Order: sequence, then structure tokens, then C-alpha cells
Amino acid sequence: MKKLIFVFAALFIAPLAFCQQLRTDVEPKVFQFKFKKNDQSRILSTVQEDVYLNGQFNHSAIILNRISSVITNVDKDGRGTAEAVFMTSENSSKAWNNKSYFWGEEYESIFTRDRTGTYEIDDAYFMPTVRDVPVFPEYAVKPGDTWKKQGYEAHDLRRTFGLEKPFKFPFEATYLYRGDITEEDGRILSLIEINYTMAFSSPSDIAVSTDAMMAAPRVTTGFSHQKVFWDNERGTIDYYTEEFKIQIDTFSGDLILFTGNAKAEVTEFSRASTEENLRKISDTVAKFGLENVDVKESDKGLTISIENIQFMPDSAMLTKQEQAKLQKIAEILKGFENDLLITGHCAKRGTVKMQQQISEERATAVAEYLSRLKVRNPNCIFTRGKGASEPIDTNSTEAGRARNRRVEITIMDK
Repeated sequence: MKKLIFVFAALFIAPLAFCQQLRTDVEPKVFQFKFKKNDQSRILSTVQEDVYLNGQFNHSAIILNRISSVITNVDKDGRGTAEAVFMTSENSSKAWNNKSYFWGEEYESIFTRDRTGTYEIDDAYFMPTVRDVPVFPEYAVKPGDTWKKQGYEAHDLRRTFGLEKPFKFPFEATYLYRGDITEEDGRILSLIEINYTMAFSSPSDIAVSTDAMMAAPRVTTGFSHQKVFWDNERGTIDYYTEEFKIQIDTFSGDLILFTGNAKAEVTEFSRASTEENLRKISDTVAKFGLENVDVKESDKGLTISIENIQFMPDSAMLTKQEQAKLQKIAEILKGFENDLLITGHCAKRGTVKMQQQISEERATAVAEYLSRLKVRNPNCIFTRGKGASEPIDTNSTEAGRARNRRVEITIMDK
């Protein structure tokens, strides 16, 4: 059941306090997306929901959705093509304690949006789930004006039904331009409310196992109410909020209800993995005299690798010496605004399960220490464990095992 809950709860992102004065005496305006080549951004949303099973409270969950994207091309008509990575991580309320999040499953996607917000995306990609929201009219609107546009959702049913392409269903979204607010920094944002309902039946004529079919959703219904705070000067969403309710009737006859709200913000950031930053961090590591610390480019950004990292015996508690080292590294990390990914590795000793567990625990220990040092908010630090699956040296000598026993801190570009 957790797997089913995870898949569907992760689809909804988007509440931040709305207390600014709303102005309705503004001139009509045309809302448009404004794409710029090489622009990089990150959307980070936090979903808080309650889950009910057959009318009884089951649990609460906090779900973190992270989307990083870069605009790779803008054509003469203003359409922007983006390459994006989607990641979702979930913590139940019983385990969540405002600490870092484990790095979840990733989806890569390439898509194009025109100035109004309409998508062009190949069926090879399953993300984003909600598409053609928001979509703007091509004419100017004033506060109080409404419009309707078609949107659709694309669901990944490969595991439950064996569908190799996204399962799509349309809906009609209703938009209301409420007015403008002025942020503390002087920026003017436009408040646009979006409402839509959904109702779809899953395909039942797909050859899957009986167990998979029984756990799968038969009918899904619900609604979404969003408040989008739009920066028309930059041509992008600044932040948005959402209230939602989703009800799933499974083939087994269970009734699952999700209800909650979410908040999200769009942040632009600079690429960390540059030759200049690599040289600057390497020089700082040398100046601090940090031993067993290496800096390198990686597939996700710029990585600071701490080899032979020391913990208390048979634990994931950092030694005082390693804490002092991390205090110096924290000074480096505070020079960047990008999210952090902490990856734990270990030497090849014990069972694979033990290796995985200790690598995860040690990554979490480093992440939580950096969080206590105020390097980042907890929801901007992610952790994962690799066990002994990615050695950088031999495991047949103590010196090699010491190198493999490492934690990597990546300043993320994507």
C-alpha cells in the first residue's frame, strides 16, 4: 500500500502565507512565459497530507518534490526547450523529524513550452504529471477576468499495468486573475487562482499479475485548488500553493483518500561545476590543510569527497576530528545556494545489506551535522547510500578500504 500511496501522492505539488494587500486597480496585461537560454532553476515543493484507508485514518506524510531544469534552446517564437530531472522523497510523520531527505527515484524529461504555457513532450517521458497548467490567453486580462483552458495529466502505469507510454486524461481548468501584490523587495506579483477536478478510470484490459491488479487504482477522482504568484516581468512563476483531495478506488475494493496542502517556490541558481569554482574550492581546501579531501566534477555538480572519514567505533557518530573538518567545509558550502546531495560509501565488509545501511547512516550523520551548522535548510539537503558498490580503490588492502570509506558532498547543478 505504501508504494501505491507514494506514486499518487507525489503527483501533486504546490501553501505560502498570503497576507500582502491585493491591488485590483491595475492595467490589463498579457501573461507570457519568457524563456532564456541556459537559465537554470529549481522547484522545491513540500506536500503535507493525511491518508485514510476505508474511512479510517492511516497516517500522515510529508513529501518533497524537487525539479531541476535548464533551458537548452529558445526559438524565434519564444518557445523554450528544457531538460529536467524530477525527484520525489517521502517521510511518514512517525519518522520525520525535520532532518534531511533521502534521495528518491529520478525521472529525466525533455519538453518544450510556448509563451502561453502549452507543452510539447514526447511519450518517452513520464514527467511532469500535470501538463498545460498554467496556460494563459493570448489577450490582455484585468483583475476579475476568468478564462478556461484544457490541461491533462500523464500517469506512469508501467508497474501496475505494463503500459509503456504515459496514460493521459484531460481536464478543464478554470482561471481567475485576482490582482497584484507587492513583495518586500519591490517586485510585483500577480495572483492567479486555478481550479480543476479530475475523474478517470484505469485501463482494466492489460495483462498483469493478479496481485498487481488488485492493488492498482480502478477509479481516481479529486480536485486541485492552486494559487499561483506570477512574476510577469521575468515571465515565470515565483511561488505557488495548493489544496487538494484525491480519492482512489482500487480493484480490490479498498478506498484510499488523500487530503492536504502543499507549498512550492521557484529558485534560479548558478552552475556550481565550473573550472573557476573547482579551482577556488581546491585552493581553499589546501589553505585549510584538510587531509583526505578531494574536489572534482561529477554528473550532478561539484563534489567534495572526504576519504577515510572517521566515525566512532561501530556507529555513524562523527569523531571530533571529522566534525572540525566539516566545520571548515561548511564555510565553503555557505558560498553557494545550490541544494546539497550527501552520498555515503563504505568498504566491502559484511553483507550487502549491512554495507547499504552503514553508508546511508553515515551520509545522514554528515547531512544532519551540516544542517546544525546552518549550511542549508533541512529540505535542501538530500542523502543516499551506495554501500560498497562504487569503490575508488581496492578492498584487499587497508589503505584501499580507507579510501573507499568516504562521504561525498555534491553542490548540485541538477
